[in-house]
This record gives sequence, C-alpha cells and structure tokens, in this order.
Amino acid sequence: MRPVKNWTTTTVVDLAMLLYGILGVDEKSQTVTGHILFTMAWTNEFLNWDSSDFCGINELSFPRSKLWIPNIVIQQDASDSSSLYEDPWVLLQPNGSMISFARQKLTFTCSFNLYKFPFDVQRCNITFVSMGADVNTLVLRSAEDNLTLMALSEQYMVTQGEWALRDMEYVHDHLSNGQRYHSALVYIVTLERKPFLYVVNFIIPLVYLLVLDLASFFISVDSGEKFGFKVTVLLSISVLLLILKDILPSTEVDLPIIANLCVAVFTLVWLSVLESMLVSFLFNLDQCCDKESKNCTEVKINKKKVTRGHKGPDEENEKVKPEQSFFPLGQLGDVDLLKLILDEVKAARQEAGSQRKSGCYRRVATIIDNFFFVGYLLTFVAFVIYICVGWIEF
Repeated sequence: MRPVKNWTTTTVVDLAMLLYGILGVDEKSQTVTGHILFTMAWTNEFLNWDSSDFCGINELSFPRSKLWIPNIVIQQDASDSSSLYEDPWVLLQPNGSMISFARQKLTFTCSFNLYKFPFDVQRCNITFVSMGADVNTLVLRSAEDNLTLMALSEQYMVTQGEWALRDMEYVHDHLSNGQRYHSALVYIVTLERKPFLYVVNFIIPLVYLLVLDLASFFISVDSGEKFGFKVTVLLSISVLLLILKDILPSTEVDLPIIANLCVAVFTLVWLSVLESMLVSFLFNLDQCCDKESKNCTEVKINKKKVTRGHKGPDEENEKVKPEQSFFPLGQLGDVDLLKLILDEVKAARQEAGSQRKSGCYRRVATIIDNFFFVGYLLTFVAFVIYICVGWIEF
C-alpha cells in the first residue's frame, strides 16, 4: 500500500533525469537512442527515526522488493526490458525520505521535422507518467530547475555523435486515459544535427555535378562527347538520390528542401540531355539546308552554262554585248524566254528560303541553350543560398 497515514494525502515524487549520452538517431524509424540516469525521491511516513537515538545513523539501505516503489514509466519508451537497470537498494533518511536510482539505455520515439535537413533541430519529449495512480494520489514534479538540468547534462555528457544537445527543459502535465487523469513530467530535449559531414559528402558533390553539367554547354555538339558527359552526370546524381533515400524517411508531408533541390537538379540534367538532342537535331537540319542551297546554286550555274551554247574560237575573241553576255536572247522565242525567267526566279526563291531556314533553326537552338543556361544558374544560386542560410542558422 501507499505509505501514507491518511489515504487522502497525496504522495509527491521528485524526479530528476540526467542525459549523459546520445548514441544515435534513426530518421527512418523516428527513434532516438541515448543513456539516461534518473532518480526518484518520495516520503514514507511509516519509516522515520531520530538519528541521535541510534548512534547518529542518518542513512539506511533497504531492498527494493521490501518497499513500496512508485510505478513510473516512460511513455515514449521503445527499448527492450533488458536496457533498464534499477539499483536493488533504496536509500532511506531519518525523516522518511527515500531515494531510488536507475539508469537505462533508452530508445524513445520522436516525431522528426526534416524540412531543413541537414541543418535541422529536433525537439523530442521524454514523458514520465504514473500509470497506477491518478493526480489525487500521486504527483510528479522535477527535483531540479531547467538551468541545473542543462548544466548537469553538459557536465556529464559522455558522447553525442553527430548530434549536439542544445537545450533541456521540463513541463508538468496531466494525461488522461479516458477515465481519470495521471500526473506526468515531460522533459523536452532539443537536439541539433552537426551538418558538416553531410555538406562534405552530399551537398558539395551535388553542387560540383551541377557546375559540371553547367559547363557542358560550352562543349561543341559536333564533338560527339557531350551526350556521354551529360548521361554520366545524370547517373551520378541518381546515385546521390539513392543515398538520400536511405537517410530520409518515406513521407509525403514536408519534403526536405535538399530533396526538392535534388529532384530539381535531376530534372534539369534530364531535360538538358533532351535539349542537347534537340539542339543537335536543329544544327544538323541547318547544315542540311546549307547543303541544299549549295546544290541549288550549282544547278543554277549548270543551267546557265547550258543555255549559253558553244562559242567558236572566233566568237570568243569578239566583244559580247551586255544584254547578250549570259543568254542568247536573240536566239530564244517568247515562250522559251519566259520559261528561263521563271527558272531564274524559282532558283532565287529557293536560295533565299534555304538561307532563311538556316538562320531560323540556328536562332531557335541558341534561344533554347540560353534558356537552359539561365535555369542552371538559378538552381546553382538556390543551392548557394540554401547552404549559406543553413550555416548561418547553425
């Protein structure tokens, strides 16, 4: 039974938790593993004595199995039973105060917000609650204030890994199971990720690949190596996306900024490969138009040579009149002369159309290249801003 002389008396349990190790954080399973040490202190009204009557004895140790111990559990606990070690002895003082010690390798659940990954800060709750007593029977309160809790945790912290303890505070709360309210003590642990490793191993290589693909716009299409270079960059970014998939949890809410940037870069590189194919096609089409115009010019020259006829050796030495220098107009009829003029007009139109098409295709290809180049520059600037803002906040 609860050790009180009057059953209406509320038992107050002073609890203090010390976080002295952060072993790891699993983003996929949304759990945090750490080492904690917590103490509980309460008053047993039936166990007290005057130390002067017993040779100055002011502390005794009793087995836990012989005493009433508050049933306090951690609500977010996801670790196995073997991770908890409770001191088999409980300290007893002359005024009836009892102190119990326990340590645990605690794995607790935490709802992560990875929107700013890897420059994120997580706030996790560790809730101690009395499951067997309501608020009228047992009340939990903190034995230390917020500043003392943080100072002690920093002093005794053994390991933190890639995370750093930024702040630690407590809040009193009441939890309901639908029938009655239970007293709860919530410790709010604020963890900050150390992003340097992710910046070096993930973000900077992604920026380098983006710069390399940006530089591929200066590679000539006729060299034949531009497509292979772009496909290699695309495969490298795919590997980085696979690495990111193994880190981040599968969720459709609040997709991290880094994931959005990776998808944007992957899409840009993919579209850049298609754009290179289109530009290559336009340049080849432009070259075909040039060849066609040259062929038309050669046909025109051949027609002129045929219509001139053969001149004798005496006629070549004679002076030819300007109006008869190209065509023997005096030897042609009206119908033949009209056909000759129409052929000349068609040849001139074909030559002008070929030149117009050639210039049009080249201008379209140049506009597409400039458009994609500006898109790459904007993405690169977004990456730089993201890294700078993340470091400033860190």
